[in-house]
Amino acid sequence: MVDARGAAAGCLAGVRVLDLTQFEAGPSCTEALAWLGAEVVKVENPKGGDPGRGSFGAAPGRDSWYFLQLNANKKSVTLNLKSPRGIELVKELARKADVFVENFAPGAIERLGLGYDVIREINPGIIYAQVKGFGAGSPFEDNLAFDMIAQACGGIMSVSGERDGPPVKPGATLGDTGTGMLLAISILGALYRRKGTDQGERLEIAMQDAMLQYIRVCFATQAMIGKPAGRAGAKLFSGGNPPCGIYPCKPGGPNDYVYIYTSRANPAHWQRLAQLIGREELAHDPRYATGAARVEHEAEIDEMISVWTRQHDKHEAMRLVGAAGIPAGAVLDTGELLADPTFETRGIMQTMQHPGCGPFKMPAWPVRHNGAPPALKPAPLLGEHNDDVLSSWLGLGADAVKGLRKDGVI
Repeated sequence: MVDARGAAAGCLAGVRVLDLTQFEAGPSCTEALAWLGAEVVKVENPKGGDPGRGSFGAAPGRDSWYFLQLNANKKSVTLNLKSPRGIELVKELARKADVFVENFAPGAIERLGLGYDVIREINPGIIYAQVKGFGAGSPFEDNLAFDMIAQACGGIMSVSGERDGPPVKPGATLGDTGTGMLLAISILGALYRRKGTDQGERLEIAMQDAMLQYIRVCFATQAMIGKPAGRAGAKLFSGGNPPCGIYPCKPGGPNDYVYIYTSRANPAHWQRLAQLIGREELAHDPRYATGAARVEHEAEIDEMISVWTRQHDKHEAMRLVGAAGIPAGAVLDTGELLADPTFETRGIMQTMQHPGCGPFKMPAWPVRHNGAPPALKPAPLLGEHNDDVLSSWLGLGADAVKGLRKDGVI
């Protein structure tokens, strides 16, 4: 039975994460740890906080939807890192932390006096994790990078787009969130190892390097064909097994398409599809009987399929093709996904009750733990947890926190 009620995953209960990240690559990593039950404390500048709070058209005085998406289930403390006392407090928090994560520009964390050697001296068991644009030893290691730079330099754009067209930036933020997920996995591995050894370690991931994980099939294609993998549009990098691609549906809107895939591993897919579109005679026609033969007639076959799909809307096409035992998927846009009640029923979409922005429905953590997804908690207001964290982590009393506030440290 599907339980859509959000539950505390609890997998990382008791784990403390000191989060000095901003924008997306780092915050997506630390948010994953927060979903899994870690206490993630986000350290922010008292004047404005994470720049992501004001990004993507945020209304004046309100955090952006972008920020809410990437910082759910965290706490926020404000510390002035230009203040010696602010740096001292970060070090004191690091002494109590299990994980320290940062994604500042190259060299910035060291200039602040919070580099790995410093933090390790304070807390030998800490897992110190860093996200950079380019890896140590790269000729570009001192360069700044954002999602699209990583996708360009990491090969993603080179294999995205139509066969005869220019490179394309995919809509998904693989450079940012894709990097963050890989780092989160390594942090979990380091935490598991530390249970038996009490040994901390330094984890470093470069956004460019991370992209190679997402195009491994393209490297396999290069090994097979002996030249760089090209762009394949909606087709497969490793060669076709027509029909395979995106086909138009009625009424002809910008996303009125269905993806249909006939597998090399199952010749019956083509036979079933030929019957479904009313062209049974094609199933055993020698011109189309094998995948290799169909490659020679790919454009012709695509047109046959398109004639049929244009008679159906994408949902009906997906239902009919799927019912015939052939893989198919309607091209769904963000509006359709957000409005689909089954995602909310299953807890895959949950509604954040945010004190500043009001209700906000967003994708939750997609893994179910004992039948239920982790519960969604609001992204924090700037400095919302100063008193809580400085008290519970460092034992500071109300007067001490009041003094820090008065001195501009928090």
